Amino acid sequence: MDKLTNQTIISRLQERYNDRLSVLGEPHGLLTISIAPEDSIDMLKFLKDDPELRFNYLTDITAVHYPKQAQEFCVVYHLHNMLQNVRLRIKVFVAGPNPTVPTATTLWEGANWMERETYDFFGIVFEGHPDLRRILNMDDLEVFPMRKEYPLEDPNRVDKKDFYFGR
Repeated sequence: MDKLTNQTIISRLQERYNDRLSVLGEPHGLLTISIAPEDSIDMLKFLKDDPELRFNYLTDITAVHYPKQAQEFCVVYHLHNMLQNVRLRIKVFVAGPNPTVPTATTLWEGANWMERETYDFFGIVFEGHPDLRRILNMDDLEVFPMRKEYPLEDPNRVDKKDFYFGR
């Protein structure tokens, strides 16, 4: 069996997904691709079950909030082919204010808590999740703390003024 390369992965995925797939880059050798939400579970299943690719381990699910973009949320999946020690990052961009993507718990049971954490901090709803509720924050919290909706600091604070520091 030949070593699995990023170009091999891209070729296999382009055979199946054609123009629905975008290659975002290879920072530090980590292939990063983007796919539409409606194709995300199909692609994850293909990557897991394909005998050549075998990305059988879901390392992480998280999200990023880009408030100034049209599709302001990005769900990020990190997969690992443990046989050949190859990693892959998949990004799924969705619009707000109530972003929704299909659940990956149908493929990996370990996705359960990762999706709950992503929901808890970013408010991304994983459609079909068996138990989507907060996991770390209080149940009655009405905001999602990792969204960039509020300023980082109170602009009225006087203890952070430059004249206190001799500037």
